[in-house]
Amino acid sequence: MDSPLLKVERLRVDYEQGRLSQRNRLTAVRDVSFTLAVGDTLGIVGESGCGKTTLGRAVLGLEKAKDGTVAYKGRLYTAMSRAEHQTARQEMGLIFQDSTGALNPRKTVLETVAAPLKYRGVSREERSGRAKEALSAAGLFEEDWYQYPYALSGGQRQRVCIARAMVGVPQLLVCDEAVSALDGVLRRQILELLAGLQHRTGAALLFISHDLRAVEEVCRQTAVMYLGRFVEFGATKTLFRKPKHPYTKALLESVLRPDPSVPAPRPLQGEPPSPENPPAGCPFHPRCPVALGKCRHVLPELRCTGEGVLAACHRLEKA
Repeated sequence: MDSPLLKVERLRVDYEQGRLSQRNRLTAVRDVSFTLAVGDTLGIVGESGCGKTTLGRAVLGLEKAKDGTVAYKGRLYTAMSRAEHQTARQEMGLIFQDSTGALNPRKTVLETVAAPLKYRGVSREERSGRAKEALSAAGLFEEDWYQYPYALSGGQRQRVCIARAMVGVPQLLVCDEAVSALDGVLRRQILELLAGLQHRTGAALLFISHDLRAVEEVCRQTAVMYLGRFVEFGATKTLFRKPKHPYTKALLESVLRPDPSVPAPRPLQGEPPSPENPPAGCPFHPRCPVALGKCRHVLPELRCTGEGVLAACHRLEKA
């Protein structure tokens, strides 16, 4: 059996904060495991600060793991030489949420998209040709290629970011809130663009987003993160139709639907606890409307619910 494109096992990522004399440890990702096959799409959802972006950066090797492993094409990052890791990184792409901050204001669109190819030993002439192909595939016209970022709209800048990520034909593409800052029309265009590019290239997609409707539309599987952990994981259609974890239910109930007959969404009450000082037991229990006494002391493990979905909730033990 072929190994998955990406395999993450019990990953943990820490940050050190505070003054040198009094450092505090913040754990951004805790005990996260998943696999991603070639051409597959995994959505990562959760509130701000839950660890989604850190997880995406760790998958790309941009954040060092405190514990656990990340393997790309069956090779552990920790077992790769510097040259092997650089080669692996060249097969990956990243699309940022902030398209303005992600682009060099002193480079034209064409220069920006062609730049990654320079470090792969591609000739100047070939770099230009491949960059133009990527920009055309991203829906940008020739008159846009020689503009600077300030002269472009938000949607156009996001297309430039997509073209830059796709110019090297990546096998793994991490989208970090790629559509959250766009209006409805642009959001639809970018989602269709990503789906088309993925279909043509066969890239696996790690889709990090607050936009649950976008995740439901483009992702085959979805993982729900809370305070650095996966609290629910499984097939997107099943998870969205019949969520098991109270946090997942609350997230889905908070989504605004474009239908006046649908009741207004109910906001999730309370604030997430600090990752520097997480609560004992289930991290969601201070905000959970159905918490048990056990939830305050015992951390629930991800377990199969019988429908191909894993969830970490003590309530499911009684079901």
